[in-house]
Amino acid sequence: MLAYHVWAPARLTVQRPDRALSWTADSTRLGGAQSAKHYLREPFLNRHVAWDSEYYLAIALGGYEDPHVDRVGESFGTVRGGTGFWPFIIPEMEGTPRPGIPLSYAFFPFYPFLMRLLTPLFSLAGLTPIAAASLAGLVISLLGALAAAVSLFELARDELGAEGGLRAAFYLLIFPSAFFLSVVYTEGLFLGLAFSSLLLLRRGYWGWAALLAVLATFTRAAGVLLVVPMVIAWVKQGDWLELDMEWRQIYFRGLPWKAIGHALLVFAPLLAFVAWRLSYFGMAFSRVEEVFFGRGFLNLGGTYGAWRQAFFSMFENNPQATAYYVVEFGAIILALTACIAGLRKYPDLAWFGLLVVVLSFTSGPAQGMHRYVLAAPPIFLFLSEWGRRPAFDRVWTIASVLLMGVMGLMFMFDMWAG
Repeated sequence: MLAYHVWAPARLTVQRPDRALSWTADSTRLGGAQSAKHYLREPFLNRHVAWDSEYYLAIALGGYEDPHVDRVGESFGTVRGGTGFWPFIIPEMEGTPRPGIPLSYAFFPFYPFLMRLLTPLFSLAGLTPIAAASLAGLVISLLGALAAAVSLFELARDELGAEGGLRAAFYLLIFPSAFFLSVVYTEGLFLGLAFSSLLLLRRGYWGWAALLAVLATFTRAAGVLLVVPMVIAWVKQGDWLELDMEWRQIYFRGLPWKAIGHALLVFAPLLAFVAWRLSYFGMAFSRVEEVFFGRGFLNLGGTYGAWRQAFFSMFENNPQATAYYVVEFGAIILALTACIAGLRKYPDLAWFGLLVVVLSFTSGPAQGMHRYVLAAPPIFLFLSEWGRRPAFDRVWTIASVLLMGVMGLMFMFDMWAG
């Protein structure tokens, strides 16, 4: 993938603008909004940064109040020494504070925090701060993708054997949106943390599973959904109750200290999310998501209108929109089918994947689903099961790689890739 990002732009270019969505034409014209972004103009690794990469670089180098990021709405007022309330005080900038909330608050802190830790190391090679931060983000993404592939291999091996595990990991790495695993985006890190947490939970390492789940929650909001497979594992373990499936009754055993300890670990990602959500960061996140990105929790009305319009746009005289939404709807159908089919076989993975897909789908705008579904492990187990048939394996591999190549090209040229 790293070589492809160098070779492909050297051999071809794309015609602007991209009319895949109603608003992308203005953003992808020659000299448009993307080319004016402060953090996206650095030549080094420029093909690996686009769109949301700007915010991760801004947070890593300048914090959430970085002055180079656009702002929206009004702030929540000030307190002595900064904005917010203890212990979530955001120091004011020198001089007159700019009004509104930076768009950076829509993005969780753990990925840019790791970038900030690694940036000084790469700066020793003489790289500029933006170049060093870009390289740090890329390294973190690749290491996360490796952890995700290894963990998915182990999870799938439990269900389908070693060959099935290898196919599942391979299908993850060639999925149409898998190029996000090798750019400055959170997908690589999030999948590495989430899949590793699921694996450690299955192996009985509750503490490590809870820690990775908390870190996944501070990487992407969907990380909080790891509480569901943790609850399932807790119930199965039977620390505090016993299930009588024949009589469909539940017998409570009381609450021994072991059960209480496990309960704290099980709900750790939820507790971490609630603490963050009640902070200034959480309030700012909600405001930016709603006002600028148009997203919200179970935004059913907005979701219906957006995806209805997306469906009918496939039949209009706009081949770019048709091609884009064929991938989007295909990813949604595949994800829902795989998760529902896996509910009886591997409920821990299936419920997590299903909730990720449903909550992402119902957040509002009709875009990005082929990227969000990467976090649903049942997709790759489902494909691996079908991949036992050589014909399906060959056809899916060719189709998926070709689609990933095209979508990756769109990202390289700052076009819309989801």
